[in-house]
This record gives sequence, C-alpha cells and structure tokens, in this order.
Amino acid sequence: MMAAAEGWRRRLGREARASLAAFLLGASVAALPAALGSPAAAMGSPGLRGRMAIALHGAGVNAALLLLYPRPLYKVAVRACFLGFAFGCGLLLSAGRSAWRHFGWYMCSLSLFHYSEYLVTAINNPRSLSLDSFLLNHSFEYNLAALSSWVEFTLEKILFPELKQITWLSTVGLLMVIFGDCLRKAAMLTAGSNFNHIVQNEKSDTHTLVTSGVYGWFRHPSYVGWFYWSIGTQVLLCNPICVVGYALASWRFFRERIEEEEITLIHFFGEEYLEYKRKVPSGLPFIKGVKVEL
Repeated sequence: MMAAAEGWRRRLGREARASLAAFLLGASVAALPAALGSPAAAMGSPGLRGRMAIALHGAGVNAALLLLYPRPLYKVAVRACFLGFAFGCGLLLSAGRSAWRHFGWYMCSLSLFHYSEYLVTAINNPRSLSLDSFLLNHSFEYNLAALSSWVEFTLEKILFPELKQITWLSTVGLLMVIFGDCLRKAAMLTAGSNFNHIVQNEKSDTHTLVTSGVYGWFRHPSYVGWFYWSIGTQVLLCNPICVVGYALASWRFFRERIEEEEITLIHFFGEEYLEYKRKVPSGLPFIKGVKVEL
C-alpha cells in the first residue's frame, strides 16, 4: 500500500498535487451545511447567513493558498481552487429544489471538465503542462459561447420557467456530458504522452501513432467526446437556442481542426496513417477528414 502511494506521488508532480489539494479545498464549500447545521437543500437557496458563510469560505481558502504556496504554484492552486469551489457550489445547488438545480448539475460538469483536463495532462504529459492546460482561456469564442448559455438559461428561466423543469431532458443532457467527458479522458489516457492540447508541427522522437483502445473506435475520440459533451451541457440546461448554436459551432470547429491535424499526421506517419484513416471513421457526423488525392 505504501509503495503504491509513493508511486502515485512520484507520478503526480508538485503542480498536480498542489492542484488536487486546492480543488478539494475549494470543493469543501459543499460541507458548509454540515458545519452550519443546515440541510444541504437549504444551501441551494441560501439566505444572508448562507451567503456570508460561502463568501467567508472563499476568502479563507484563498488566504490559505497564499500562505501555503509560492507564487508559481499559487497560480496553479488558485485556478484549481476556483474550479473546486464552483464544483462545490454546484453540488449545493443540485441538492436544492429550486429552478437552479439543473444549473448546479451544469456547474459540476463544467468545473470537473476543466480541472480534469489539467490533472490528466499532469499525469500523461507533464512536459506540456502549463496554466493553459486548464483550458480556461481556450478562446474568445469559447468564453462567449459559455456566457451566451448562461444568459439564455437566465432569460428563459424568467420568461418560461416551466422550460427549465424538464428533468428527463436534463438527465439526458447529463448522460451526454458524462459520456463525452469519459470518452475524452479515456482518449487522453490511451494516447499518453502523444496527446497534446496544441496541434504539433514537429514530430518528437517519442511520438507514435496510437490506434488501440478508443482509437480503434474513432480516429479522433477526444474531439468526439468534447463534441457531445458541449452539446450535452446545453441539453442539460434545456437551452434550445444554444443546443443548435453549440452543435453547429462545434461541428465547424472540429471539422477544421481535424483537417489541420490530419495534414500533420500524414506528414508524420505517411502510409501508416492513411491505412488507419481508411479503416477507422473520424467519429463525428459528416466529417471524413482531410481529402487525399492519389
């Protein structure tokens, strides 16, 4: 047992260990109901006392991080803590019975997705690990899409509150989210050090073509997972406008990304990749990848 624990400790660098501790520290906000002697459902719609407790928890945790970590590690820890805090608040909303319950599911899904991107990168490919591995600053378009979904949810909650109470539909969305995120993380773990958030233009000495595991199902399982995860978040929120918008925008993004990536992969692996491409589909609807003229 001790040897296994030491093995995991060596595999997780100090950045990963700091991020995990900070994420759990932030998520401990979900324990406030027990600390205050209040039911978890009551914290889903907190009064003044509950809001003050949440604010004090956030301030106290941030102060602890400042004391515990030097500045480079603090930058990692504060981001992980923020995601953990969002996850914990999502759990509190999920435990309530208000119209914001499904938004709590969404908060848990979104925060866990971004944190696990960092953690799996830390395990798989620590040399490529950076603050960007959280994907919190993925792109302006990504952030705009997230903001749009929050605005749509809020407006429709006010104008059509019954639309946000379709539990079976939100459950379908949650299942899509779980499937998509699990598929993406399985792809990252299967690819190991071959996986990178940025398309590589130069082939490293250790770069190999991965065709086993989930890569035997789809050529781009990480993109397939992200595609269905992103649409699932909007099904979960019962956001009809963003469901369509996310589907179209994600499809276009991944079509261009796959074509760009496959040009590089053909350059790296030549006929080996072309044979793999002929046998295994991309996994995304109506996307065949780059066309190769013989």
